[in-house]
Amino acid sequence: MRIFAFLLAFALCTFSLSSHAWWNEEWTGRKKITLASTAGEAVDAPVLIRLHTGNFDFFSANDNGSDLRLIAGDDKAELKFHFEKWDVGNELALVWVSVPKLLPETEIFLYFGNEKAASAANPKTTYDAASAVYHFAEPEGLPQDSALNGLHVVQSSAQRIAASFSNGGVGFSGSQNITLPPIKVSGGFSFGVWIKPSSLDGTVIQSDNLRVLLEGGMVKVQSGTSSLVSSTAMSAGKWHHLGVTVSDAIRIYVDGKPAGEAPGAALPTGNITLGTGFQGEMDEVQVSGVVRDADWIAVQAAQGPDSKLVTLGEDEANEAGGEASHMGVILKSLTLDGWIAIGFLAVMLLIAIWVMYSKAVYITRVDRSNRLFMGKFRELSTDLAMIDKSKGLASEFQHSSLYRIYHIGAAELAHRFKDTEATHLDQSLSPQSLDSIRASLDAGLVEEIQRMNKFMVLLTIAISGGPFIGLLGTVMGVMITFAAIAAAGDVNVNAIAPGIAAALMATVAGMSVAIPSLFGYNYLASRIKSIVSQMHIFVDEFITKLAENYSR
Repeated sequence: MRIFAFLLAFALCTFSLSSHAWWNEEWTGRKKITLASTAGEAVDAPVLIRLHTGNFDFFSANDNGSDLRLIAGDDKAELKFHFEKWDVGNELALVWVSVPKLLPETEIFLYFGNEKAASAANPKTTYDAASAVYHFAEPEGLPQDSALNGLHVVQSSAQRIAASFSNGGVGFSGSQNITLPPIKVSGGFSFGVWIKPSSLDGTVIQSDNLRVLLEGGMVKVQSGTSSLVSSTAMSAGKWHHLGVTVSDAIRIYVDGKPAGEAPGAALPTGNITLGTGFQGEMDEVQVSGVVRDADWIAVQAAQGPDSKLVTLGEDEANEAGGEASHMGVILKSLTLDGWIAIGFLAVMLLIAIWVMYSKAVYITRVDRSNRLFMGKFRELSTDLAMIDKSKGLASEFQHSSLYRIYHIGAAELAHRFKDTEATHLDQSLSPQSLDSIRASLDAGLVEEIQRMNKFMVLLTIAISGGPFIGLLGTVMGVMITFAAIAAAGDVNVNAIAPGIAAALMATVAGMSVAIPSLFGYNYLASRIKSIVSQMHIFVDEFITKLAENYSR
């Protein structure tokens, strides 16, 4: 008894209540998100979560994403978030969430599946009051500030790029720029941006008392009387995160790592200009009137295309209280074109099964009836039309293909002898008559062969067309998966694997149609061939008996 009590206590201690808790019973699904930061502790850091067909089932959420909720790891506190992009048609979403305290490993939950839920997304609460954030996601008009202060772009001559670092971005040719309004500076200033330079020279940002530029790929910052060059260079044609802070000193961060520090800086004032003399792309500009620490900047730099900061787990259902099966994950990751291909293949499989079953029943009935008919036919001696004259025998062989051919011959005999009252010994057939009867029998034989092979072409279509339809669904699924991942900028294996696995389901469906159809076709074709051989033999035997009995 004591041992049982000890084991029960141990099991209760090791049972994770947090993993089975549920924030709100009105939501039917959730997904655990693990944030693995290589930095220290970052406070109020905005984190980008990229959802696409490879890691999220958009059909389980509302069309406008109104039921999405982001909950802290305690499964109680709601986190502030907003959508930079929500495109259910292309199954792509970019969600920014504010994490109050980001540790080296932090867990949060993404809840979905509530048709009655109103949207809780609000960009004004995602960022702190000291920030101005520009996603450049607007399809037209001047770029807007997504943060609370509404410091929208004053003027822009830069070219909008539809697919940039995350969703939209802006491109500069060297003569274009963007003007931002001044931000209220409170003891410090911070600037962060993702840039993809096509030229390693040019000014990235400038204002009164501040200029940040590239010289041969090195980052150079001029602030007041101080000047600082980074210890790390950038490369052309590649995305880099650039961070600069100004307070009592200038600090440069390249790809999230400290790249230089110099004292004696001056805080910037006035409007801020982006891109004068710069050539390349920019995206996700963050301007702050406070100094961001190194951990906060490192988190922003960790959200690049090769980032492992965000890992999405498998779907969990409220009813089951556990993780979905592998097959469930695959089915939920299927795109619309994959479902169309699988649905079409399912119809083909049902047709193939119907053809195989109906033809097997028909061929078995014909084969049995043929054997009975041949037994009776070989008993005939003189009157070869006797079976056809007996209504009882004729109805007994209604399923026999041999009897139907025999009936044609018997009808030909009756047609030739209907006007004569001579006995059988006086009835005769000329060689021309025998040839005519053979031609009629051959015509009947052809009709019987066509009847035997009716609908068999559907099996050949399933055999040859099924794999190609499945392959088409797979190729389109892979294309959509990679397009969504490219647009979201999420290239880790956890993002790619579900979409690829789901795309391969179409090929599996195609093979599932073709393989049984191939086996069924070969089996049925062999039996049909055997019956056709019997019909050829019967025609020869029937003509021989006619010649023997009626040629004088």
